[in-house]
This record gives sequence, structure tokens and C-alpha cells, in this order.
Amino acid sequence: MFDKLTQRLAGAVEALRGRGRLTEDNIADTLRQVRMALIEADVAVPVVKSFIDAVKLRALGAEVQKSLTPGQVFIKILHDELVHVIGEPGEGLSLRAEPPVIVLLAGLQGAGKTTTAAKLARTLMQERKKRVLLASTDVYRPAAITQLERLAAQVGAGFVAVGPGEAPVAIATRARDEAQRGAYDVLIIDTAGRLHVDAEMMDEVKAIDAATRPFQRLFVVDGMAGQDAIHSARAFNEALDLTGIVLTKADGDARGGAALSVRQVTGKPILYLGVGEKVEALEVFHPERVASRILGMGDVLSLVEQVQREVDQQQAAALAEKLTKGKGFDFNDLREQMQQLEKMGGLSSLMEKMPSALAGAANRAAGQFDARQVKRQIAMINSMTPKERRRPDLLDGSRKRRIANGSGVQVQDVNRLLKQFLEMQKVMKQFSRGGVRGLMRSLGGRLPPGFGR
Repeated sequence: MFDKLTQRLAGAVEALRGRGRLTEDNIADTLRQVRMALIEADVAVPVVKSFIDAVKLRALGAEVQKSLTPGQVFIKILHDELVHVIGEPGEGLSLRAEPPVIVLLAGLQGAGKTTTAAKLARTLMQERKKRVLLASTDVYRPAAITQLERLAAQVGAGFVAVGPGEAPVAIATRARDEAQRGAYDVLIIDTAGRLHVDAEMMDEVKAIDAATRPFQRLFVVDGMAGQDAIHSARAFNEALDLTGIVLTKADGDARGGAALSVRQVTGKPILYLGVGEKVEALEVFHPERVASRILGMGDVLSLVEQVQREVDQQQAAALAEKLTKGKGFDFNDLREQMQQLEKMGGLSSLMEKMPSALAGAANRAAGQFDARQVKRQIAMINSMTPKERRRPDLLDGSRKRRIANGSGVQVQDVNRLLKQFLEMQKVMKQFSRGGVRGLMRSLGGRLPPGFGR
């Protein structure tokens, strides 16, 4: 989401790394570039101004001038002020109220409210062991009610059925009563959206708010919406007195300015990031980690948490043991790794969290295992016999033709897969000999200072 902004900021601050002395002139030049990068990323102008002023005040102070590494200190100042702009550290949604805790979701049409309702329900059920009931008041778009009903079944949450001609406020009130009778811990109410802010929509959502008295009022905003997100955030906050924000589509190719503006404009914290279409694609928003990603420092903590959460630990341990014992990496192992990558949103999703120092190796790997090709590559491996998967050296011309026919690809595709596999096999062989350092050498990357020592 922040790719373009990260590239611009990286260029602006790179010249300061290693400088023995900073002057007003080179600080001013860097801040000029930072200002342009933020404006091009769709950050609201008042937010840009306050950010630049804060950085400049600290950069010209004794904190930098007396430092032995002023360039590094300046970058830390940028990081600290970014954290201040986008929010304070949070732990997700607070449920410190008498159950059922009512959570109201509001926002424009297309922002992802319905999917967010299901994602939030899944998160609360799995991570906090809560019983969750879902209700939709979007009577104008019947598909929204059907969608939420299906998503509720998918995540195992309760769902409030909607009667013919039932009004939104009546649905919400009945949902509250049903949550109380059913001893649910949380009720999540999904409201209707419009293509733009209008009085009718605001009157309706305020009526639902008044009837149910929710503990949490969350504004769901499309992270790709740019300046429109800022205007709608301000309007909803005035109408509802929001308690938090969910930023969706954070995995998209957006300029990222909404994330840097919405919190400042509303004064409300961003609680979650929607990072994909699947119901598990919801992350707690950590301002300091997002700031690190924007400045090209990576987000290793989130990466580790994602791997711990989604990677099959027994499978990974078995592969590591196999390699350390000198046994060869085969197509069964490659297929398992591809399936794990798919589960975690693809290699590009992981690359976003890696420090820029390692991005070169990751980009080369991503080029080889593009998300669009992974399914075809798995299909090719599935078309092999068990013996061929264990012994790739058996793949002669006739076998390759059979595999190509069985998976609906060309022989050239099988050859390409075999070439990539052989390269990966070399990497794994290097890993078995030299551990993490051997693996990084084979990837052509450099370990950060102190890593692996």
C-alpha cells in the first residue's frame, strides 16, 4: 500500500545516512522532498504541514547537532513523528463493557464494511474466545444481507435473519434483544452505505446509533480512496462520535495518504488493517510498525507473528531436520512451501514487511514465484508421479510432455518449473551447509549487523 511513498521517502533520506554533519540547508532540502512525497501520496495538506514543522523543530535542535550520527538521528525523528501522526500503539478493539458489547460499522458503499464485519467476528471468536452475533441493516442492497449471512456461516458466528419489509432501526433493535437472549458477548451491526455522504444516510445511521447505544462506533474506510476518505471520515465523526477506524484494502496499490490523514483529521485511532479479501486477512494496527515499513525499515515483528500464526510449525520443523541431515530438497517440499506462501497471501505480502536491505533478494524470489503462476506450478507438481517428485532427475522429454498435458500447460512451463526448482535446491543445499548465513549468501542478500551471531 505504501510502496510509492516508501520509494520517495527512501530517496529523500538516503542522502543523509552516514553524514557527519547536518546543516539547515541539507535538512531543508530533505524536508522539501519529504513534503512532496507526502502530498503526492494524498496526505491532507494540514497534516503534511504539522508533520514537517514538527520534524524541522526537532531536526534543528540539540538532539541532532550533538549526535555522532546525525543522519541516523534524523531518520529516527522522521519515524517518531510518523508514529505520532498515524496513532498511538493499540491492541485492537476494546470490549470493556457489559455484554453484549455492541459494535456499529459505518462507512461509504464499497469500503468493505460487510467483509470487515465477518473478519472482526472471526478475530474476536478465535483470539478472544467471544460468542459473536452479526446483523445487517442494509435493506437497500439485499445482496449485502445474503453476503453477511454466508460469511457468518463461514466463520461460525450467529446471524440475525431479516424479515420482508423490516426497517433498519427495527432490525438493529431486534438484533440487540436477540444478542441479550442468546447470551452473546458481542453484536456487530453492519449498516448501509452510499456512494457519497448524504443527509438520508446520516439520519438513518444516527437513528440506529440512538436505538442501540453501541459501545464501539467504527468507521470503515477504503485505504485506496485518497482525499475522499478524509472528507467522509470527518462527516461520519461529526454524526456519530466515532471510537475507531478500520482501514481496508491496505494490500492494494494505493498511495497510502488516507492512513496518514484519517487519524489526524478525526482524532480517533486506527484499530485494524484489512489486508486481503479472505476472512483471516485482518491485522491489528501498530503505528510504529507501519511507520517502519513506510521508511523502508521493514516490519519484522508482524512478519514473525504472521509466520507463527499461519505456517505449519511441524511441517517446517520436518523440512529443517531433513535439510540438516543432508537429505535432498524435492518437489514435495517445494509444493509445501508454495502452499504455505499462498496461505500467507503470497510472497509479495511478505516482502512488504521485509527491510529494504533484503528487498533485492525477495524481489528476485517473487519474480520466480509470482502469485499468478503458483497455482499452475502446483498443478504441474500434482501431475508428477510420487517417484518423480522425489527424483526430479527422472524427468525426461516424454515425462515432461505427460506432466504438461496433465496440468494443461506447455512443455516450456515444465522446463521453467524444473529450472526454478534446481535453483531452489541449490539454495536449500547451501542452507544445510551454512545455516541462515549460508542461505543469505546464496540469495545474494546481506544480513543486518548482529543478525545470527
